[in-house]
Amino acid sequence: MVSFKLLALVLLLALPANAEPKVIAALGDSLTQGYGLEQSDGFVPQLQAWLQGQGAAVSVMNAGVSGDTTAGGLARLDWTLTPDVGALIVILGGNDFLRGIDPASSRANLAGILKGSVAKGLPVLFVGVPAPRNFGAEYQEAVEAMYPELAAEYGVFYAPNFFAPIMDAATNLPDPTFMQADRIHPNTAGVLRIVEGLGPKVLELLGR
Repeated sequence: MVSFKLLALVLLLALPANAEPKVIAALGDSLTQGYGLEQSDGFVPQLQAWLQGQGAAVSVMNAGVSGDTTAGGLARLDWTLTPDVGALIVILGGNDFLRGIDPASSRANLAGILKGSVAKGLPVLFVGVPAPRNFGAEYQEAVEAMYPELAAEYGVFYAPNFFAPIMDAATNLPDPTFMQADRIHPNTAGVLRIVEGLGPKVLELLGR
């Protein structure tokens, strides 16, 4: 009888911990924040819904700030990584590249984000963002090289291109069907496709 009561007590005490969802922080800019969309249609809410639909007990924190750069992301890192955060998604760089910021500066900022996150023992999904073509081939090559090189250096999960699930093979640009009128941000349907593409990577992140 005593053993039965002890077992019941142990199970009861274990329930709250098991019931708490794992928190993933999504550190980014307007792509993460959900620019131009209803709140429920943004990247973070759609990703959380997709993950929960796969049976994952997870809460995704929206740490996206519209217009933010890699420098801004680095500055916000410490207060983003609150004690309840168990994993991190990093989607930054787009605003640096639109402004023509030196790729070496962007690289140093992203390295700081990855280094700080890994030092805290957090699994990280590092998502690449393509560079615009108007700054020339050398600029574009430097941007495209930094993401896989940094991912390998810090041993983090890596997704080469945020827009990969909605890219048009003929133009090598995001399909306008899945983009807002500004051709910079995905629309609701585009976000859904992106989430479906990145979702399995995030599940791997949770498994780690």
